[in-house]
Amino acid sequence: MKEKVILAYSGGLDTTAIIPWLKENYDYDVVCVCIDVGQGNELDGLEERAKLSGATKLYIEDVVDEFVDDYVIPCVQANAIYENKYLLGTSMARPVIAKRLVEIARLEGAVAICHGATGKGNDQVRFELGIKALAPDLKIIAPWRCNDTWNMQSREDEIEYCKKHGIDLPFSADSSYSRDRNLWHISHEGLELEDPASEPNYEHLLVLGVTPEKAPDEAEYVTMTFEKGIPVSLNGETLKASKIIEKLNELGGKHGIGIIDIVENRVVGMKSRGVYETPGGTILMEAHTQLEELILDRATLSLKKEMANRYADIVYEGKWFTPLREAIQAFITSTQQYVTGEVKFKLYKGNIIKAGTTSPYSLYSESLASFTTGELYDHHDAEGFINLFGLSLKVRAMKMAELNKDK
Repeated sequence: MKEKVILAYSGGLDTTAIIPWLKENYDYDVVCVCIDVGQGNELDGLEERAKLSGATKLYIEDVVDEFVDDYVIPCVQANAIYENKYLLGTSMARPVIAKRLVEIARLEGAVAICHGATGKGNDQVRFELGIKALAPDLKIIAPWRCNDTWNMQSREDEIEYCKKHGIDLPFSADSSYSRDRNLWHISHEGLELEDPASEPNYEHLLVLGVTPEKAPDEAEYVTMTFEKGIPVSLNGETLKASKIIEKLNELGGKHGIGIIDIVENRVVGMKSRGVYETPGGTILMEAHTQLEELILDRATLSLKKEMANRYADIVYEGKWFTPLREAIQAFITSTQQYVTGEVKFKLYKGNIIKAGTTSPYSLYSESLASFTTGELYDHHDAEGFINLFGLSLKVRAMKMAELNKDK
């Protein structure tokens, strides 16, 4: 019997060309594994395509709920945003994909896992760190880094290679955006986006929604409830988190929410430009942040902001299965104990506008915050506080004045 390799399979041209390439260069039986993280109709026709391309077997694994519950929600609770803009859509999906690839490799008794990520991108790092953390004994094959045997540099090359191996599928040689889609977002790279001086062609580009200019002229109110930092209902309907995100995607897309154009710093050292659509995720993140404002004390909120940036870096770099991520996660989870309540907002032409927040654990005291003196606060107490709080400033100013006087 031949040894087996697990191929992370999308059904696109790249991973289709990899099937005969693996058989030709490694003499493996190729087991294709497509991980469904909510990419929709991209999964249509995969079984026939994999079979025609020479795969021994195809797994299509639905991990949408696991992806949302175990990877997306922790990032929402952390308020993890990379470089102040990117909501980590691709980054969050890679560890759950790597985990399932390893699980099927064990099930099939495979000796290697192959992925189609290029040698310039972040995904090669994320996939391989995940695999190394979970199965250090498995061989990892990255065709785009195999300079001696992978000689295809364009879509035309890949189409021609497939035809030579008896695979004549309706792939187009036309250039298009490079996209990655899951339930949380869709990313767009390539074409005019490769020039930061160029405006994105949103008419051609957008998939999940419309630009704010084309959004409805009337605002739409939305209400969400959270329990311990986890969304549990939308507009009065109790739903699992994945369904809430699905419905928020529809609402956000309709109102032009969550479109960002960013030049980001990749793990491998270069800058890249992309446009991300994250309509539901943007709403969910904002709603969670809005609720935390009421509940977390100043010191905890301050440290949590620091941890959010660190957490985002860790997820972006593919270091999900690490002690540091788990340690920060423990802190994040502890901060969510009382993040329970209702958030109301309205969506209008790309904006998420507050419309009221309530929580049984709110630390907001109307009697303290109002200009009317209440029982808990005496204005005169502020004088002593300011004297002590500014003592070091005063001492330094006195010292500097003394030194300047002697000159």
